[in-house]
Amino acid sequence: MSSSDERHDNPQADQAGVSRRNFLKGTSVALTVPLIAQSEKVVKAAGADVPVYGPDKVNITLTVNGAAKTASVEPRVTLLDTLRNELDTTGAKRVCDRATCGACTVLMDGKPVYSCTVLAIEAQGHKIETVESLEQNGKLHPVQQAFWDNDAQQCGFCTPGFVMACKALLDEHPTPTDEQIKLGLGGNLCRCGTYHGIKGAVAQASAGMKKLKGGKRNG
Repeated sequence: MSSSDERHDNPQADQAGVSRRNFLKGTSVALTVPLIAQSEKVVKAAGADVPVYGPDKVNITLTVNGAAKTASVEPRVTLLDTLRNELDTTGAKRVCDRATCGACTVLMDGKPVYSCTVLAIEAQGHKIETVESLEQNGKLHPVQQAFWDNDAQQCGFCTPGFVMACKALLDEHPTPTDEQIKLGLGGNLCRCGTYHGIKGAVAQASAGMKKLKGGKRNG
C-alpha cells in the first residue's frame, strides 16, 4: 500500500504529522522570502545612484558632426538607428548589426566605435563624427580621395566604416606601420576583398593628411 493510500485510509496521519507536499511548500516559502527581500535591497541600492529611463521614449541631444541634434527615442535604441532613422545621417551602414563587420563605424571623441552597439542615450555628451563630416566645401577628405584613387571600394557597404577607421588610425599614427594598420583596421571587414587597395589608400592618405595639417598650420 502506498503512503497516499495510507493517508486516505487514515485521516489522522495528515493531522498528526506533516505531509511531504506541505513540507515542501513551507520550505520553499521560507527560502524565497529572504531572497525576495534581498533582491529588493539590491534594486533599491542600485536605484539610489543610477537613474532609470524608459520604457517610453525620452528626449536626447547628440553632438553630431559639430551640431547639436535632438531626437526622441526609446532607451534601447542604438546610435546607428538614431543616426539613420531619426537624424537622416545615413553614412554609417547597417550590415551585420552585431559588431562584427565595422560598416557602422563612427568616431566618438575621436575613437572608432561600432554604432550598432552604442545606445543613443549613452552617446550624449560625446562628440560624434560620421563620414558626412569629412567632405568640406565640395572637396573630398584625403582619406576619401585616397579610397577613390586606389579603387579601395566595390559594393560600398563597408566603405564609410573603413574610411572613418582609417581617419582614426591616421589621426593617432600619421605614418602607421604595417602592424598598426592591421590593428587599426582589424575591426572592419570587406567582403569584396579590396584590402590591397585599402592598404594603398592608407599610404596615400597618410601623405595627404600631413599636407592638409601642414597647410592649416601655415594658414
